[in-house]
Amino acid sequence: MSEETKDYTLGELCITACAEAWRGDNEMLASGMGLIPRLGAGLAKLTFSPGLLLNDAECRLVSEPIPVGPRGDYKLKIEGWLPFARVFDFLWRGTRHAMTMPTQIDRYGCSNISVIGDHSQPKVQLLGVRGIPGNTINHPCSYFIPAHGPRIFVDQVDMASGVGYDSARWRDGARRDLMELRRVISNLAVMDFGGPGNTMRIISTHPGVTVEQVQEQTGFELAVADKVKETAIPTSEQLAMISDVLDPHNLRASAVKES
Repeated sequence: MSEETKDYTLGELCITACAEAWRGDNEMLASGMGLIPRLGAGLAKLTFSPGLLLNDAECRLVSEPIPVGPRGDYKLKIEGWLPFARVFDFLWRGTRHAMTMPTQIDRYGCSNISVIGDHSQPKVQLLGVRGIPGNTINHPCSYFIPAHGPRIFVDQVDMASGVGYDSARWRDGARRDLMELRRVISNLAVMDFGGPGNTMRIISTHPGVTVEQVQEQTGFELAVADKVKETAIPTSEQLAMISDVLDPHNLRASAVKES
C-alpha cells in the first residue's frame, strides 16, 4: 500500500473491515477468534452494532469490549452469566456470528483447521475440527486471513472442517438453510460468497491493491463484483477506539504484515 498521508496501519484497516461483518447484527453473540477478529467485534459493538453480545471467553457476558493485553486496574463490566453450555443455546438458535481464522479455505467457503495432506497420513496435524462443523452449519460465520496466499486460498481443502456451499460435499436430504457464510477478510481484500453457485467473490480491495494482485495470490479463480470498491479506511473515531479502548498495548502491530 502507498504510504502517502497514511495515518493508519494495515492491521487497523483489517480491524475495521472485520467489524463490518457484524453490521446489522442485533443481540447476536459476536465471537471473534484471534486478535484481529476480536478487535473487530469490539469495534462493531462500540460503533454501529451496540446490541451485540460479548463474553469474557470464560463464563460471563460483558457490557463492553475487554481490552486486550495487560488490564491493569480495569474492571470487567459484567452483565450476565454465560457458562460454556449456554453458548450452545446461541449456536443452535443461529443467534451467534463467529469469525475464525482457517488454515485453508476454498472457493465455496469450505474451511480446514484439521490437517495438511491426506487425513490418514497427514503432513501436518493441526487442531482437529473443534466446533467448526456446528458453527458453520447453524449460524453466520466469517473468516479472517492475515496473509493472503495460494497455500491458504486453495482449490480444494485437504479436509472440510467447516462446511461450505460445495453441493458435491453435501449428502442428499441434508438441511442447508441454516448456514450463512458472510465475509472473508484478508490483508489484501474483502470477499463474500456472491459468485456463481455461492463461490467466493471480491467485493473490495484494500488501498493500493488491485484485483489482479488478489487473484495472483489465490489458488482458484475468484468471482469479481460488478463494482469492486476500495475498502473503507478507518475513521479518526475508529482509530481512537482501537488505540485507546480496545488495544492500548498495540498488540495489533504484529498481527498483520504490511504489504
